Amino acid sequence: MLEKLAEIERRYEELSQLMADPEIVMDHHRVTELAQEQAEIAQVVQAYRRYRAAEQELAGARELLEVEEDPEMVELIRDEVSQLQAHLDTLSDEMTQLLLPTDPLDKKNVIVEVRAGAGGDEAGLFAADLYRMYSRYAEDRGWTVNLLDAHESGIGGFKEIVFEIEGRGAYSRLKFESGVHRVQRVPTTESSGRIHTSTATVAVLPEVEEVELDIKPDDIREEFFHSSGPGGQNVNKVTTAVRLIHLSTGIVVTSQDERSQIKNRQKAMTHLRAKLYAMEEEKQHRERSDARRAQVGTGDRSEKIRTYNFPQDRVTDHRVGYTRHNLPGVLNGSLDDIIDQVATYDQAERLQEAMGTSA
Repeated sequence: MLEKLAEIERRYEELSQLMADPEIVMDHHRVTELAQEQAEIAQVVQAYRRYRAAEQELAGARELLEVEEDPEMVELIRDEVSQLQAHLDTLSDEMTQLLLPTDPLDKKNVIVEVRAGAGGDEAGLFAADLYRMYSRYAEDRGWTVNLLDAHESGIGGFKEIVFEIEGRGAYSRLKFESGVHRVQRVPTTESSGRIHTSTATVAVLPEVEEVELDIKPDDIREEFFHSSGPGGQNVNKVTTAVRLIHLSTGIVVTSQDERSQIKNRQKAMTHLRAKLYAMEEEKQHRERSDARRAQVGTGDRSEKIRTYNFPQDRVTDHRVGYTRHNLPGVLNGSLDDIIDQVATYDQAERLQEAMGTSA
């Protein structure tokens, strides 16, 4: 890491020299580019210089400790060495974090799609459990949950439910939730008491602003219909529900939770932009031959990421091998420790990449 930081510092100094070059000074566009590059690494360089200064101070204190004979002074120097070492460790952690490439999407709101997978009615009930889990997690963090679309099953579950979570940093916390979630439990409808395994898929999409993704009006077909309630019954006599079909990709999104057709259309467009953006990101990811992270952050919906085992009261995240108990607490929104484990693993992978080593 220190070699990498030394390289960054050399580049920082080189940029200063370039911006002082009389020929470059006349090129305002070039100067702006160089200044922006320097600003991006300035914080890392400052932390590295503080680290080197503390390192020299620590070395000096240790040299003094070797020659000092006064017991009281020895004790004082030992205390100073201990404090300097702690300060050095703090600076090291700070530099590690600064070296990590930032994800520009981390501050975004998210759109979450939960769909029942294998397991029939039990899968639909599990999809409803996941919706409540994410809703409660969001509420605990002061975020807002907005329902976009839902298709209920006959016994209180969901075939599919789509919702938006608004809150600073929502994507940074929930982006690791994409994938297949598996539940193992005895269904209430199972008279023999056998353990049943079912699944639900989760997709977490960063919300994309209109200016970030241009969608041509001619490429969208709009359909309007009555909003539906449980069982498919029409609950609104006015055609407020909106369905958007993106003709070139075949993507279909629906919004029917609002009483206003205009608001439903806005929500549907938000969902469509997020799906198109995610599709393009996935395409670019596939095209990168050196794509990293086979386990974390792939966003592959076919990847089994977590198991919720009711008989053993445990939740296991398979990507990092982390297991915890108190499954009811997890389903009630207590997700932070699991997310922290996956995020820490992801940080380690990204740090390796930033330092030019293989993941």
